[in-house]
Amino acid sequence: MQPVNRQLPTDNQPMSKKKSKVKGNKLSSRHLQGEILRLFKRNPKKRYNPKQIGKKLQVANSKDSIMSAVEKLAERKKLRALGDFKFQLAKGQDASKNASRSGGDRTEYVGYVDMTRSGSAFIICEGLESDVFVHSRKINGALNGDKVRIEAWTPGNRKRMEGVVTEVLQRNTDHFMGTLKRSKKYAFVIPDKEDMPVDIYVDLNNINNARDGEKVVVRVTHWHEGNGRSPEGIVTSVLGQPGSNDIEMKAILINNGFQLDFPEEVMAESEDLRADIPLTEVSARRDMRKVTTFTIDPDTAKDFDDALSVEYKDDGAFEIGVHIADVSHYVKAGSALDVEAYKRSTSVYLVDRVLPMLPERLSNELCSLRPNEDKCTFSAVFTFDKNDKLTDSWFGKTLIHSDRRFAYEEAQAVVDAGEGDFYDELVKLDKLAKKLRAKRFNNGSIDFDAEEVKFKLDEDGKPIEAYVKERKDAHKLIEEFMLLANKEVAKFIQEKSKGQEIPFVYRIHDEPDPDKVQDLANFAKELGIQLDVSTPDKIAAAYNRLTAEAKTNDALKLLEPIAVRTMSKAVYSSENIGHYGLGFSHYSHFTSPIRRYSDVLAHRILEQNLGDRTLRVKKEPLEEKCKHISAQERKATAAERESIKYKQVEFIKDHIGEDFEAVVSGIIDRGIFVEIKENKCEGMVGFETMDEPFNVPENRLKATGKRTGKTYKMGDTVRVRVTGADLSRRRIEMELSEEEEG
Repeated sequence: MQPVNRQLPTDNQPMSKKKSKVKGNKLSSRHLQGEILRLFKRNPKKRYNPKQIGKKLQVANSKDSIMSAVEKLAERKKLRALGDFKFQLAKGQDASKNASRSGGDRTEYVGYVDMTRSGSAFIICEGLESDVFVHSRKINGALNGDKVRIEAWTPGNRKRMEGVVTEVLQRNTDHFMGTLKRSKKYAFVIPDKEDMPVDIYVDLNNINNARDGEKVVVRVTHWHEGNGRSPEGIVTSVLGQPGSNDIEMKAILINNGFQLDFPEEVMAESEDLRADIPLTEVSARRDMRKVTTFTIDPDTAKDFDDALSVEYKDDGAFEIGVHIADVSHYVKAGSALDVEAYKRSTSVYLVDRVLPMLPERLSNELCSLRPNEDKCTFSAVFTFDKNDKLTDSWFGKTLIHSDRRFAYEEAQAVVDAGEGDFYDELVKLDKLAKKLRAKRFNNGSIDFDAEEVKFKLDEDGKPIEAYVKERKDAHKLIEEFMLLANKEVAKFIQEKSKGQEIPFVYRIHDEPDPDKVQDLANFAKELGIQLDVSTPDKIAAAYNRLTAEAKTNDALKLLEPIAVRTMSKAVYSSENIGHYGLGFSHYSHFTSPIRRYSDVLAHRILEQNLGDRTLRVKKEPLEEKCKHISAQERKATAAERESIKYKQVEFIKDHIGEDFEAVVSGIIDRGIFVEIKENKCEGMVGFETMDEPFNVPENRLKATGKRTGKTYKMGDTVRVRVTGADLSRRRIEMELSEEEEG
């Protein structure tokens, strides 16, 4: 999780600059709360209602959204309600009365810790556009991912807020993996994670017979407040001597807060589920078992949670069914399975394994849409006319029977060959998917078709080849129909909400940060491409142009990941602001309940609102669930990236001393990061290995030699030699090869 570096205007800036980033835009809930609070702080004696606030800020958010934001601020005691829907700044929030010696007004926030390697941290707080920097001396024992209470202020004339942790409210995890160091009287576990800065004390009675130097899992039983104080714990698992692939992958999962095994009661509950489908259940569902249906998945997939069906009508119209495993049929709210699924919230996909959200009894058997088996599904069925125009949508519980399981490569081969199993249906789906895709891009969707690194592993899990996965039309076919289902489900709920909101789980994506976008445009200009980033719509068009031109220009290809980093993070929320990256005003996640708990929630709410039924869940608890699921998703993403980095370092260890062609992919004060073209392994060339010191400007888009003026820019091609590979630190060291320096 990277800290958000967006900067807010300070109170001594002109009003026009303050409004420029929000005027006419629809803000996220967090951003909106921040803007509202700043409005009240600038006018501490004024009283405003939601309509007045909307006029003052000139934002595109609805009156209901503004009302929700001010109510949340009132709950946090930032504002006080006066009656008649009017609010005023709460006592103690007036900046003029709260000046501190630090040079700014201290305000209390709750947020999550994003720890850096130095031990300092950025605190991500709701209601603040920028993260709050906390020095390691003021972290008060908080760790990465912890939920904390802080006091924050803006020192002097600086823009970034700083703060101090006053209380740890909730630990991100209490399980850690590390190396046991044993003495005659006690033992310590030295955690593997760099962002866990203290060792864990373990009494010899609690080491589980572990020997000195072995890898263990330790559960913290008692935390001690204050910096540098060791928590106490007990060893729950002994994994053995370090170094094996299996142990290192397990370490990545555990250190990111994921438990390897399911609790006994969860496993028992999954085994007790009946495999047959009762007749009463069959009669309660739309029977689609005779409709041509198949799945298309990776060749290594074991769980198949989505299927497509095609049925032609007499008038030339046809129905496309998107059938999703009906996990909510088996996982009942409040059950042991449900509690554990929510706790995990997501399956985690490492290079060589999957840590599932649900036990295999569900994910690989009962809920997996395996061929030639009757399965319970929750379906979105779309009717298209003979001109491929969407004319109707239907949602409901169904019964299907998959006729064929395709791997992506098999489905693509049928389309390319012009013959094979279900050729007519595959071609129909492929042509329609391409039309849907083209329409999506015309409506503002951004084409971030990022390269995905894959590995070929030997029988011991060691990588023997690293390559970029090729995405063909069969992959995009499935993607397009999943997007359609997710969009239409959210649209259905929104349309039924007219008059009174039906709280739902939306997948939202805010607009990109203007300052970061401008930096990208400035750098692109240096590479010879002009990007118009004056409005959100033009930013999307500029990014699509960048993607198109990068296909024939390697230097521009390096701009794509930089462009991704300018984007906000997509998250789950009960507050719909749309999905900027996809260009959708309504979007949810409905299509992967085997591996995402958000989809399980969406299924339950959707089912309760089909037909004439209307059921509104409480929004506040739903929003808390959305926050938890989003946090778990970030941890899963971090684990997945770490496993890729580990395998890259492991792969490159066999190539130390070899030269490669690489591209400059990043620049910091200590050196340049380069990415090897043929295998995507990234390492750093330190400036200390070069012949002169270098200057690095604030935007870090280039480095210039202080003596010769030699410049290295993002996207430059260089020749490098691999000099080291440190698996424990997941780092690859390089230097410029002799021919490059010459």
